[in-house]
This record gives sequence, structure tokens and C-alpha cells, in this order.
Amino acid sequence: MEACDGTEETPLPLALTRFQLSEEYGFLLPSPLTELPAPYGPWMEIAHDLPQLIASHRLRSQVHQMPQLSAQHLRGREELHLAHLVLSFITMGYLWQEGEEGTVKVLPQNLAVPFWEVSQALGLPPILSHVDFVLANWRRKNPNGPLEIENLDTIISLPGGESLRGFILVTLLVEKAAVPGIKAIVQAIRAILQLDDETLHKALQELAEAIGDMSKALKCMHDYVDPAVFYAVIRIFLSGWKDNPAMPDGLIYEGVSDEPMAYSGGSAAQSTVLHAFDELLGIRHSEESTAFLQRMRDYMPPPHRAFVEEIHRAPSLKQHVLSSGDARLCAAFNQCISALAEFRSYHITIVTKYIAVAAAKAKARRAEPGDRAGPSPGKPPSVLEAKGTGGSHIFSFLKSVRDTTREGMISA
Repeated sequence: MEACDGTEETPLPLALTRFQLSEEYGFLLPSPLTELPAPYGPWMEIAHDLPQLIASHRLRSQVHQMPQLSAQHLRGREELHLAHLVLSFITMGYLWQEGEEGTVKVLPQNLAVPFWEVSQALGLPPILSHVDFVLANWRRKNPNGPLEIENLDTIISLPGGESLRGFILVTLLVEKAAVPGIKAIVQAIRAILQLDDETLHKALQELAEAIGDMSKALKCMHDYVDPAVFYAVIRIFLSGWKDNPAMPDGLIYEGVSDEPMAYSGGSAAQSTVLHAFDELLGIRHSEESTAFLQRMRDYMPPPHRAFVEEIHRAPSLKQHVLSSGDARLCAAFNQCISALAEFRSYHITIVTKYIAVAAAKAKARRAEPGDRAGPSPGKPPSVLEAKGTGGSHIFSFLKSVRDTTREGMISA
């Protein structure tokens, strides 16, 4: 946890450092570790070779030969996060190595037990989630260089090559673009408590600008991610074993429980950023969407979840703006709502291109007679055609959430 710089005489009602949040990186793990201590070499060795091991169908046999290691020797949050990242990627590769028809019912003990131990220590579920995939999975190529895609790389990878790297790093840049907005939340809540409408107005402008910058960052997806590769190769490795017809019974974590357990796959809904914005702006989603979003909070690090709950407990921004009768505040509030609805609309555009259109093209290719020239990018998972990797019915969910965001506007 970062130390406070001591410039504040009294702690903020909502200080970022209390929630393992960074002034510079927001929800991203600042400078994640890239190597575990020597005893964990067998994990790192497999993790660094995942794309090749999966492509050659050798990952499962490698995992079976892996020594049973205890997570007890891991020290500190950074080591635990890297261990969780490594074990979650190995788990996804192990599960989906043979596609959706070749799933297994049991995760072997030498993988399941340490993964469970690390998950318990971090308060995270034993599955790949947004925190592993994006927040803790980045490094600078040049340590002194900028946080830009050309100077960034992932720590651990899965099949999907440059498109997978692009998908992870563009998502990371969306998280980075959100940082001024996260700081604006803290300023806004403090301004409401201090009845300082000038500071509040400035904070709302900063929030709207940050959300606009997130949309700009998201647009880079087109430059770095091939829809065919995303749909046919990458997507299955983000899939979980809850609400997934390919694994209807869930997964037995050998040595942990004799009963199968079900967890949702990685999903953008596990990013704490939009939950925090929704809470500040008082956006109320439909019952079904709210239930799904609440469930996704279980996949966030507990301090991040606590940050969202703290915003929920803070005085209502919307009520404050309404009762102020200040036209400038109303306009700034509506600007935030509008920027957030626009971001969600753009997310729908991306999902349409990378899932709906890609699914249609994959179907058309399957229907083509004879062999096509060149290698196929992979066999797309048919059970996920209408669902998100988190298990939601993706379009109805995204449209509902976008529409309820718009309804949060204050009418003149």
C-alpha cells in the first residue's frame, strides 16, 4: 500500500490509499512483479510457455508433472497477485486446451490447492478475473518509458498472439484513462460534505473528461485486436464454469472440495471503475442487471469493492445537485451521465464487431464447402455466441445498462 504523502492535515473521508488505490495508476497494480521467488520456478516455467503448450496439446500433461507447491512462502500483495495471475492463466489453459468439447471435470490437486490458498489470501475467487488479466498483468519494456502500448507488454499470455496482447493492453489503457475520474470522485464527495459547489463543479468536469478519454482509449481496440482471432481463439480462455453449457456442473477443485464449484469467467463488468461511477452518479440499473453487477463485485479485490461501497454510503450527489438549484452543477452532472452513456454505447459497438459480427462470419465459414486456403484461426466456441464470458446475455445486458444510465439525467 502506498504511504500517504502527509500533506493532508486531516484524512479525506475517502482517501485512495485506504483502498489500495494509487494516485497514478488507479485500480491498476503499480509496477507488478514479473518473477516469483525461486521455489515457484515450476509455475513460472509453465506460465511463460502457455501459448506453445496449449497449441501442442501438452499443457495438461505438463500440469500433471508439476510439483505440489505450497503458497505459504509467498510474501506480500505483489507476490500473491503474480501467483494468482500465473495460476489463473495455467488453470484457463488447462480447462480449455481441447476447446469446449474437451473440458475436464476436475482441476488436479497440485494446481487446485495452491490456487485456492492464494485466492483465499487475496480475497479473490480461484479463476481468471479482470484483476489478473489486466490490472496485474503488465510491464514496461523500457522501465523509464511512457505508459503507452508500444512500451508495454503482458507478463503472462495465452493463445491469441498480438491480438491477445492488444486486447489486454488496450483495456489497461482504458483503466489508466479512468484515473483522473477516480480522483474526481474523491474530490466530489469531499466537496459535497464541505458544501463547496465550486470544487464540486470542477470535479464533475474532470469526471466527464476522464470518461471521454476512456472512450478514446477503447477505440484503439480496432487497431490492435483482430475480431476473428478474438472470437475464435481468445474468448474461450476467458470463459468460466458458471452459466456455461460447456461446463454445466462446474469444476471440482481436487484437494479443496469434493463438490464442484461454479465461477464466472473474466468480464469487463468486474472492472471497479464503472461501478464507482455508477454509485457516485446514483445510476440505478434493472433488477436483473443489478444482480449480475453485484455478483461481479465478488471478483474484485476486497479493498476495491470496499471503495465502491464507501461511495454508495456517501451523501447523494444527485440529491445535492437537485437541491442546489445550480444550473452549472446540473449541466456538469448531465455531462457525466452523457459521457458514461456514450462510453457504454461504444462498448456495445465493440462487442457487436468482436462477437456478433465475428460469430456470423465464423458460422458462414463453417458452412463453406471444402477446405479454405490457409490455417483456420481456431474453432470458435458455439455455446458463447449470445453470452458474455462472465455468463450474462451480453446484448440485452449492455443495452439495458446503457439505457438506465441515460435515465440518470436530471431534466431541466
